[in-house]
Amino acid sequence: MASFQGHALPGTFFLLFGLWWTVKCVLKHYSRKLNKNNHLHRSFDKLEFIEGILKVASGIIGILAEQFVSDGPHLYLYTREPWSWVHLMNWQHCTMYLFFGLSGAVDVLTYCPVRLPLGFDRLMLAIAFFVEGFLFYFHVHKRPMLDQLTHSLLLPAIFGGCATTVLEIFLQDNFILELFRASLAILQGTWFWQIGSVLYPPFGRPDWDLEDHDNMMFVIMCYCWHYAIDILIVAIIYILVHCFIQRRRASSGLTEIKLDLQKEKAKEDCASLLKAIYEE
Repeated sequence: MASFQGHALPGTFFLLFGLWWTVKCVLKHYSRKLNKNNHLHRSFDKLEFIEGILKVASGIIGILAEQFVSDGPHLYLYTREPWSWVHLMNWQHCTMYLFFGLSGAVDVLTYCPVRLPLGFDRLMLAIAFFVEGFLFYFHVHKRPMLDQLTHSLLLPAIFGGCATTVLEIFLQDNFILELFRASLAILQGTWFWQIGSVLYPPFGRPDWDLEDHDNMMFVIMCYCWHYAIDILIVAIIYILVHCFIQRRRASSGLTEIKLDLQKEKAKEDCASLLKAIYEE
């Protein structure tokens, strides 16, 4: 992960899952609000199953990327010549991916015929967030101040997501908690990209001074801007999904009206036909 691409990869995963969780959360909210038995509500189990498979695939991709890059450990944890650990930073990132992959596996087992009790999927996701935060807390000791700061700013989003997911174990289908977790996942995604651009500037941009206090002040302010933009993204998704649902309801209502008119016309035609037969 000691590169721009290495930070962009987990950033992309968290960003995509955060956006998807936002869409799914709003759809589930309207599904419960409109009709618990509609087709949208019944399809969520399948979506959760597919999401679990995607989590497992993302974890595997992340582990393979960390292990088999050109300067990666290639599955070696310790070497004898010289006697030393092999790229422990990569192994830490692999551990993070491992636990999110396990979270996906529990999702699959929860929404497949095995049917683990509801809540196990949230418990494993909370554990994955906690492990990620635990690893990053001890990840940046004895590194430049700006490096430490940018990584430390991930911790509120990570542990916030962990605490929110723990609450979801006991408060199933809580719209506010699910939406908050999704926004924190988006924040992780965008901030991973920001960390990569600060520590490993792409496109030949000048390097940042990692000990400059003004840079640290800007980064803290930039973090707040990130979350403001992420909240705006969540709000836009909510509005778009709301408009989509309302449009579907309107078209569904017009279809029902047409069907009712067709039934009435059919009844009138049958009545006219029977009357004609009777008169004959």
